[in-house]
Amino acid sequence: MLVEVPNVLTPEEVAFCRAGLEAGDWVDGRVTAGQQAARAKHNLQIPEDSATARELGDLILRALGRSPLFNAAALPLRVLPPLFNRYDVGMGFGAHVDGAIRAVPGAGIRMRADISTTLFLTAPSEYDGGELIIEDTFGAHAVKLPAGHMIVYPATSLHRVEPITRGSRWSAFFWSQSMVKDDGARALLYDLDRGITGARADLSDDNASVIALTSVYHNLLRRWAEL
Repeated sequence: MLVEVPNVLTPEEVAFCRAGLEAGDWVDGRVTAGQQAARAKHNLQIPEDSATARELGDLILRALGRSPLFNAAALPLRVLPPLFNRYDVGMGFGAHVDGAIRAVPGAGIRMRADISTTLFLTAPSEYDGGELIIEDTFGAHAVKLPAGHMIVYPATSLHRVEPITRGSRWSAFFWSQSMVKDDGARALLYDLDRGITGARADLSDDNASVIALTSVYHNLLRRWAEL
């Protein structure tokens, strides 16, 4: 399930992030890649333990909290603090699958990476190439979103970033452990949530059909959630 979440950050928040990253120290992106992915990865990152990463990561985490669409799609139990990467001309990331288990910095715990998310911080007009290519059972999907928008997709997906041929592509990326481990079950709950949202807008919260559908949603979530 691929879900585009628009306007996660306001233009002012995007500008704040860009200013912070402009002043940040960039390092080789392979520091956070596994052995296999490191051979395919060619980009730059802000060190995850830096003050810049923590400040901008907290801003994004707050933005996620006010996004009903992200929460409906991900049903997050844990969200890893966001990281920040940069692709300049000639840089890209070959086909790979994200690691299954991630350590939560400073918490002494690990989490399962069910969902991958990329939040774009540069406008498509600022660079050529750099498409995020996500493969699923329906084929390959090229994603290149406006600044402040993000894409949510299963971490099990084979994906890559096409080489940059002009400009520079900056983004935040992070992983979530969902309350619902199975992507198929999560997709059903997401579709049901969207249907309920539409029914509430067309009818009312106390409509019998809306109440029945809401009950089904919560009982399925109760059956499938792992806390």
